Amino acid sequence: MKRLGLIGRKLIHSFSASYFSEKFKNENISDFSYQLFPLETLSELHQLITCNADLVGFNVTTPFKQAIVNYLDELDPTAVEIGAVNTVCVFRKDNGFHLKGFNTDVYGFKGAFDFSNCNCQALILGTGGAAQAVSYALRLLGISSKFVSRNPSDKLMLGYPDLTAGHFKDFRLIINATPSGMYPDIESFPPLPYHFLQPENILYDLVYNPEITRFMKFGIEKGATVINGLKMLKLQAEASWKIWNSMDCISCR
Repeated sequence: MKRLGLIGRKLIHSFSASYFSEKFKNENISDFSYQLFPLETLSELHQLITCNADLVGFNVTTPFKQAIVNYLDELDPTAVEIGAVNTVCVFRKDNGFHLKGFNTDVYGFKGAFDFSNCNCQALILGTGGAAQAVSYALRLLGISSKFVSRNPSDKLMLGYPDLTAGHFKDFRLIINATPSGMYPDIESFPPLPYHFLQPENILYDLVYNPEITRFMKFGIEKGATVINGLKMLKLQAEASWKIWNSMDCISCR
C-alpha cells in the first residue's frame, strides 16, 4: 500500500481526502490511500516523512505553499517560476529521501474557466502561493493583472482602500486567492467595496467550501458572473495524481 496526503494547517475545510477516496473506489485502485496531515509548522515535515515510510507524495495547502520551497531538494521548472508548490513527490533511497516540488494549481486554474472570450484585466486578491500561481497562469493566458493586499508591499500592488469604481470597470475579472470565506469561517470575505461591482464583472473564488461564498454572493446580487474553486480543485488533483504516477516517480519507489 502506498500513501498520499495533504499537509497544511487546519485541514477541516479540505475535500481532498474524500475526493481521492472516492476516486480510488470508483476506479478500483486498491494500492493507494490518501490522508490528511495537519502541521503547525514545516519543521514537522521531516519527522512526518520519516515516520511514514509508505508516503510517496503529498499535496500542500495554506499557509505552506511558498515556505515549503525551502524544504525541498528539487523544483519543477514551473514551480521555480511561480515560487510556490502544491504537489510533492517523495523519492526514497539509501535510508533517506529526496523531495521534488511541482505546481498543479496553474493547470487547475486555467482549466476551470473559459478565458478565451474574457478580453479583460484581472485583480488578484492576496499575495500567497495560490495568488502567485494565478498570476503565472494569467501571464500565460495573456491577461494582465494587479495584486490587491491588506498590506501592500510595493507600489505595484493595490490596497483594498485604494479601489475605486474605475478599477471594477478596468479590471473585470476579480480572483479571490485568499482563504477568506473558507469553511469554517464562512461569514468572512475580502474587504472589497462591493457596491462598485457591475454585471460585467467576473468573480472567481478559489475557495470551494462552501460552494457559494459571501464573496460570490455579493457578485450574484450585482448580476456578475461567479465561479468557485471546486473544478480547479479536481483538475489540480488529477494533475497531481498524474505526477505521482509518472515513470520518474514510480522508478524511485
